[in-house]
Amino acid sequence: MKTIKKYFGALILFALLFAVVAHAKEGSISWYCKRNKEHKQPLADPELRVVERYDGYYIDHRHNDDAADKVIYLTFDAGYENGNVARILDVLKEEQVPGAFFVLKNLILKNGDLISRMINEGHLVCNHTATHKDMTKCTSLEEFRTELESLEKIYLDATGMRLSPYYRPPEGRFNESSLRYAKEMGYKTVFWSFAYADWDNDRQMSPEEAKRKILMHAHNGEVMLLHPTSATNAAILRDVIRALKQEGYRFGTLDELTAA
Repeated sequence: MKTIKKYFGALILFALLFAVVAHAKEGSISWYCKRNKEHKQPLADPELRVVERYDGYYIDHRHNDDAADKVIYLTFDAGYENGNVARILDVLKEEQVPGAFFVLKNLILKNGDLISRMINEGHLVCNHTATHKDMTKCTSLEEFRTELESLEKIYLDATGMRLSPYYRPPEGRFNESSLRYAKEMGYKTVFWSFAYADWDNDRQMSPEEAKRKILMHAHNGEVMLLHPTSATNAAILRDVIRALKQEGYRFGTLDELTAA
């Protein structure tokens, strides 16, 4: 009997070690999209297209370059408030444009008024993890689940509501395991087809240059990622929205993007 127990113990240990080694070899991938100046949809490189096998989205393929209906999806990664998140919300309200805010627990705990505004003004509040953890380092569904459910609970306690079922991995870092875990939790993972270097508050692009870059790369079906803590974004968002409207774009929601 002792021999059998030792055998099964060794077998279990081997299986656990194999799982850890396999996960370590899997590594991680950082999301990116190659921009173009022809207002064409950028296509993800082959190594990135795995996301679409796990309810992952980065663009609306249905609204392709030839589609008459032109739509853009505004998304924001919001970890804290520095005065600019409120300014962004002011513009969205004035322009009657919906957005999706991927938030961290810090914003919910310290700026519940902003979360209430997002809800009351028709925006989606989504999961960006509780602590901006590198989710590719999670070695099990349980570990992955703990991080996302922590934010779910904080949001539920603060608002009495459930987060919208959309997840964006911190820094766009992912691997196949994390995509699978998110899908098993009922989330749709949302990346982007346009972003620019707007996250560092000490190295902000000039408003003129940022506006030119955003409008130059606009395309149908675009999922635009902006950081609402950016003073530049807060300053130019109204002009950007109005310019895109003049070019025939409307603004959709992630519910539309992910509809079957």
